[in-house]
Amino acid sequence: MFDDLTRKLESFVKNVTGQGRLSPDNVRDSLREVRRALLEADVSYQVVKDLVTRIEERAAGQEVLRGVSPGQQVVRVVHEELARTMGGSAASLAESPRFPTVVMVCGLQGSGKTTFCGKLAYLLKGKKRRALLASADVHRPAAIEQLRQLAEGSGLDFWLAPAGSAPEAIARGALEQARERGFDYLVFDIAGRLHIDAGMMAEAAALRRVLQPHQVLLVADGMSGRDAVNVATAFRDQLGVDGLVLSKMDGDARGGAALSIRAVTGLPVLYMGTGEKVEALEVFHPERLASRILGMGDVLTLVERAQEHVDAEQAARLAEKLRRADFGLEDFLHQMRELRKLGPLGDLLKMIPGMPRVSPEEMQGGEQEMQRVEAIILSMTARERTRPQLLNASRRRRIAAGSGTSVQAVNKLMRDFEAMQKMMKRAGKGPRGPRAGMPGFR
Repeated sequence: MFDDLTRKLESFVKNVTGQGRLSPDNVRDSLREVRRALLEADVSYQVVKDLVTRIEERAAGQEVLRGVSPGQQVVRVVHEELARTMGGSAASLAESPRFPTVVMVCGLQGSGKTTFCGKLAYLLKGKKRRALLASADVHRPAAIEQLRQLAEGSGLDFWLAPAGSAPEAIARGALEQARERGFDYLVFDIAGRLHIDAGMMAEAAALRRVLQPHQVLLVADGMSGRDAVNVATAFRDQLGVDGLVLSKMDGDARGGAALSIRAVTGLPVLYMGTGEKVEALEVFHPERLASRILGMGDVLTLVERAQEHVDAEQAARLAEKLRRADFGLEDFLHQMRELRKLGPLGDLLKMIPGMPRVSPEEMQGGEQEMQRVEAIILSMTARERTRPQLLNASRRRRIAAGSGTSVQAVNKLMRDFEAMQKMMKRAGKGPRGPRAGMPGFR
């Protein structure tokens, strides 16, 4: 979502850090670039004005202009003020000392509200918290069934009310079920509309009285720009909302909602949806997002993803195989699949500081290449994966036909794999030469 904004701000970072000395005029000229980039990203005019004013006041101070590296200090100020605009630090999901903690989820139709409910329950499951899903969205055809199927497909708990139940009866039943069965959380999806109207708000207020939720979360479409800010303001004023969720943050919108919504509404953003899969939900960390926007990467989020998706024992076994140079095609396939669990390749590369900017076409090419490699390895027999030296010409033709690729593609994979094996064997043998056995030599 922030690709266009990031490209523009990376230009600002490169320009300001390349100057040995800075004056108030230099700072002011550089910030014009920042102001223009933010306005083009559909950030609220008042938010941009306040943000740039704060940056200019701090960046033009003598402590920055006389610094050893004034350009880097200006970038630090921009980073800190961007993070401050988005809330400063991550907000927490409510947690009641008495179960269940009730989270009521509201939003307009099409905002990703129902999908978020499933994502939140899945996230809680990963943290060893049991969440019960329930829905009172009786107005949208198949809305309740959508959440039921999402829960069933992801191994989550869902309570289905008797057919024809009114929304308030569904709320009472779900609350009773969550209490009796000892769930840590009740995640309750309420009905939305295509636009804000009195009927929707009245129903939401009635459900709030029944549920007495510990937290009311509004899901706002991150691709709708300033409209998301207007929706959040209306729900805050008419219903009372404790926190926000930005959905569809993997889209191609300009990202103005993420940068404006906290400053305008005063409500914290807790999560952002980064894809359609149930695991594609991130905690909203303003300081990390500011780093991504400035092209500085996001190592902490990358590490957290790895910790969540990578099996520590399997990683240890792989490390031992690498040490013994006993890394086979089966291991190669496993590692490639583990990497893909962390998310799209393009998203991962953006989190690595200093990684050169890669075009969407190159990203897509990398994803397609990984799919080709997986198809080739899966077209081999178990024996061929263990003993690649068996791959003669006829076997390679069979593998190419089975994977829908070419013999040349199979040959390239095997050349690359053999080169990697040789490199690992050299690394596993350790240092060579007369000093190899000397104390202190590494």
